Amino acid sequence: MRPGGWSRADGAPWPPGSRSAGATGRLRSAREARGWTQDELADRVGYSGRHVSAVETGRKPPTLRFSRSLDLAFGLAGTAESFDRAWGELRNGSLLEGYPEYLRHEARAAEIRLFEVGVIPGLLQTEEYAAAIEASAVRRGMITAEQAAERVDFLAQQQAALVRSVPPIVIAVLDESCIRRAIGGSGVMDRQLAHLADFAEQANTVLQVAPYAMGESRPFNHLLNLLTMPDRSVMSYAESQTQGHLDREMTSVLPLVRAYHLLQAEALSQAASVAMIDEVRKGTA
Repeated sequence: MRPGGWSRADGAPWPPGSRSAGATGRLRSAREARGWTQDELADRVGYSGRHVSAVETGRKPPTLRFSRSLDLAFGLAGTAESFDRAWGELRNGSLLEGYPEYLRHEARAAEIRLFEVGVIPGLLQTEEYAAAIEASAVRRGMITAEQAAERVDFLAQQQAALVRSVPPIVIAVLDESCIRRAIGGSGVMDRQLAHLADFAEQANTVLQVAPYAMGESRPFNHLLNLLTMPDRSVMSYAESQTQGHLDREMTSVLPLVRAYHLLQAEALSQAASVAMIDEVRKGTA
């Protein structure tokens, strides 16, 4: 998952007609429909008029707290039109189209197959590993510290959504780079790797490592998720650095399913994968 936000990562306003520009425009429309000035709305939500103006023009991304304050002011809390709901959808989908829809399907999927390069997939991340990734984004000026905390909280919610009476089968094939790329320092990484080993022991999971030795035989170079739904339909979700794509057309999804099966066949077995993880933890591999 590479979550987006209400505003562009470079801090510039969204172009007219973009999804996030529409969201911030909705705030202005709701305010003007009630005949409130920016300062009057600011008094109702406990922020400054300058802050409201910055959000309306897309110069500042709204936080979850700000969005919930808007819902109280406009009487939209708990409704389908709430700013809280819009914040959740746009925060995770404005940069990567298809991701909010993917999450809705993921929460109902009977089987989830994951592949990732360079970083542990979000569903398998520990809180401190995820926090280290977001802290790096804060240092680079991509997001605020508050946004980073909200992203980590959202990831925990995504993981919790898979805790059901009948949990989905989760199959994860990780490129070897995922377990060797140190994130957050040795302690954070050691606990993350221990979490992967625990994940492998669950009755509804499979964990495999695609070793560097696979070379060009590895069929994927970017994140790929495959969802099998209760009706046995299959969809794929793939990402580049800035774009996400959800696909339900079997003519394009089926080749990815076949390639994933080949990936699993050539990857290390679960036992060998856990052994490699243990060796990395000990610093012997």
